[in-house]
Amino acid sequence: MDLLALLRERRLLAIVRGRHAEASLETVLTLAREGVGLIEVSLTSDKALDVISRARAELGPEAVLGAGTVLTAGDARDVRAAGADFVVTPGLADSVRAARDLGMPTLVGALTPSEVIAAWAAGADAVKVFPASALGGPDYLRALRAPFPDVPLVPVGGVDEDSTRRYLNDGVIGVGVGKPLIGDAADGGDLDALRIRIHTFRQIAEEFAR
Repeated sequence: MDLLALLRERRLLAIVRGRHAEASLETVLTLAREGVGLIEVSLTSDKALDVISRARAELGPEAVLGAGTVLTAGDARDVRAAGADFVVTPGLADSVRAARDLGMPTLVGALTPSEVIAAWAAGADAVKVFPASALGGPDYLRALRAPFPDVPLVPVGGVDEDSTRRYLNDGVIGVGVGKPLIGDAADGGDLDALRIRIHTFRQIAEEFAR
């Protein structure tokens, strides 16, 4: 699986973190059926491995499903067994090498320039800048890209409609969007409202698709 190519093509990574497994599963299925091509299920979600496994069984091999907050080598093995295609971490963790050994692409978390260097040196396919909003959002990403023009950066954390357009306009490879896209759907909230938000974010992403 070529994670970089998919990020360039689709631009939008949906991040699902929910308190209720059934609601999280329905959220994942809705995202996929409404055309969101990259979906991450955080391991901090209720019964996350089961959600990934059931989503894989329901959606088949063509869906691109990732696991987030993957911290240990054991986590990497578990999400692979559940059917995840790629691994996302909040920082440089033992899971990165384990995932690479398993042949899984990695989106590795970093925030500062030193952390970006470390994540890239560890073999990250792309670097997740998290929490992007904490240091200034799009303005910070623009400054961070200057010394790292060849490192694919994916801002995550506080990414809403306005900042999605600004980030993509400034040249990041993609954005990771959680609550502003998912809302309360993964906690049992309104799936129709989720579909409306999906349409909005997909429209923005498609403006910058390659």
